[in-house]
Amino acid sequence: MSTPIDRDRIAELTAREAARLNERTTASRDMFERAGRHLSGGVASSYQLRDPWPIYIARGSGPKVWDVDGNEMWDFHNGFGSMVQGHAHPAIGAAIAARYPQGTHFGCPTEDDVVVADELARRFGLPKWRYTNSGSEATMDAIRIARAFTGRDTVMKIFGSYHGHHDTVMVSIGVEYDKIGDRENLESLPYGAGIPQSVVDMTVAVPFNDAGAMERRIERLTVEGRKPACVIMEAAMMNLGVVLPEPGYLEAVRDITRRHGIVLIFDEVKTGLTVAPGGATDKFGVTPDMVTLAKALGGGLPSGAIGGSEDVMAVVEDGSVYQVGTFNGNPLSMAAARASLEQVLTPDAYAHLDRLNHRIVTGCQGVVDKYDLPGYAVGIGSKGCVTFSTSKVVDYETFKENQDAALADLAWLFNLNRGIFMTPGREEEWTLSVTHTDEAIDAYIAVFDELARELRA
Repeated sequence: MSTPIDRDRIAELTAREAARLNERTTASRDMFERAGRHLSGGVASSYQLRDPWPIYIARGSGPKVWDVDGNEMWDFHNGFGSMVQGHAHPAIGAAIAARYPQGTHFGCPTEDDVVVADELARRFGLPKWRYTNSGSEATMDAIRIARAFTGRDTVMKIFGSYHGHHDTVMVSIGVEYDKIGDRENLESLPYGAGIPQSVVDMTVAVPFNDAGAMERRIERLTVEGRKPACVIMEAAMMNLGVVLPEPGYLEAVRDITRRHGIVLIFDEVKTGLTVAPGGATDKFGVTPDMVTLAKALGGGLPSGAIGGSEDVMAVVEDGSVYQVGTFNGNPLSMAAARASLEQVLTPDAYAHLDRLNHRIVTGCQGVVDKYDLPGYAVGIGSKGCVTFSTSKVVDYETFKENQDAALADLAWLFNLNRGIFMTPGREEEWTLSVTHTDEAIDAYIAVFDELARELRA
């Protein structure tokens, strides 16, 4: 058991760091005031909000970004995990530049669509692919395909997982601990307003890392005449920091869904191409019926994809499901994706990411041990975080009960004020890029050490 950290000290440091950040980001303040006139809330997405104003970014190059105040930062945010290639990678830039004069949109297939599909099939072990323009579109279409294939409506997901912003999956994500219900019958709760209750009721959540609870809920739903069409899940949860699957869990889920005739969808919007060449599917050696991709796929351009088995994707090929989108397979996005897959996300790149992530996880754990902090470091591929918790987080229940939100908020402020750009919120994690260096890792660990030293002062 670690020594508790003085709560007054956390509050004192948080107030100091927040004031310092506000002083360093006055140009962001001014832009926020200007943006609010016509850009709703001053941002393009609610996840970009921050009180009292968001940080507006001017440019990025390789592993660094610069905000509109000119503050230079090592980028461990990487566009909510999208930029594993690093900013303005020359190979991707060259591919986009070569594509542009040949036309940027036709609403028709191009050769790059075929090449990218071939490579994704090789990496993920699923033979059939379609494109979308975002992760939300990918999970939305995957669920529709699963419903058509099974002829059923109910969707099962993991409590606390985020799968995009369409109604079906905006259920049981971030809620107060005392509202989640019994883990054998977790509540279906809307994530924000505007989601019909009828849709909420069709989505059933179960805990992560508990295959027994999943099967028991499936059996009860079957008796009720609500057998799920699919289970959509992250093979490694990326919305509670990083929560890895316990040994045997994914294999058990694969067995359960197969025995019950339920489509298993791995949402690899965050893990796809970032934790291994074939994402979590490759990393853990468990092949689902469908995979959804986005974020890192487009190398910085909007892009998403759905991979599936021959059987499941037959409902697309026979015309039963209209999987459509004017910009699906956009030539610029596909040119960027092809260059990324062929020239950037190579075996050497993944070896580099693994080495750097081992260094940062080991270094952060060393700081935790040195200062007896309540927490631990965890990572996989290019992803990782320090989880400030007195016990191991294995699901949403243990996350909400034990994770120190105030300490996580302080860490974000402390990092930003010292040139480490991180995703805000205790649910997020770092993402390394292939352009990150030992210098970047050393900088991250040094700032964490400084934070720990101040906490124990």
